[in-house]
Amino acid sequence: MKEHVAVVYQFARQADDIADEGIESVECRMKNLELYETHLRNCLDETYENDFWYALRNTITEYKLTPKYFFDLLSAFKQDVVKTRYKTFEEVLNYCERSANSVGRIILEFFNISDKESVRYSDAVCTALQLTNFYQDVSIDIQKGRIYLPVDELEKFGVTEYQFELRKNNTNFEQLLKYQVDKTKQLFGEGRKLLPRLPKELKRQIQMTIFGGEKILDMIEKMNYNVIDARPKLSKLDYLIIYLRAFV
Repeated sequence: MKEHVAVVYQFARQADDIADEGIESVECRMKNLELYETHLRNCLDETYENDFWYALRNTITEYKLTPKYFFDLLSAFKQDVVKTRYKTFEEVLNYCERSANSVGRIILEFFNISDKESVRYSDAVCTALQLTNFYQDVSIDIQKGRIYLPVDELEKFGVTEYQFELRKNNTNFEQLLKYQVDKTKQLFGEGRKLLPRLPKELKRQIQMTIFGGEKILDMIEKMNYNVIDARPKLSKLDYLIIYLRAFV
């Protein structure tokens, strides 16, 4: 199964790089993503730009993966090119649904899991991971002109965009991040209900993934939520502990 998962990863990695790497203009990035989407449509119709697209269709066909999830993922990458602010948390969740949640659902389909409860718990895990990544990368995203924290919640806690430009942490920003972290921990808690429903070989990997996300949230708490000018990062020791916890 690894080679098929690798093909799906390559699909996502290539699209993400088109959207987010290099110095190309917005217009160029969108044009390249549209072309990438055309290649996806063509491969599903058995017309292949190169061997990669043949391999992708083979994977989709062999494991009966849902093509919609691949198109949803591309729509999220397109959104990243043009959308840099989110008015509400619901808008952020909509992005998560098409990005991280799509990947989680594809992984479930590799194991022939598609019942509503499992999908719901998987969505909770994946949304929590995506949100954790947003909070982890605040200092990086601001350099790209992006803020994933909802505008209405910035206003609620008295945080201005000028603070991001100054890389200035204060009590208001700490309270805002605490609010985000607490919501995300609840999602991880809900997502844990997925674990008993998974086969052993997948369960352990998802456990490690959840442990990793929760560890990042713990690190954000310990640094007093100061992600505006510092990025928490797991160490090799952290990875080892996470790996051992999954087995214990």
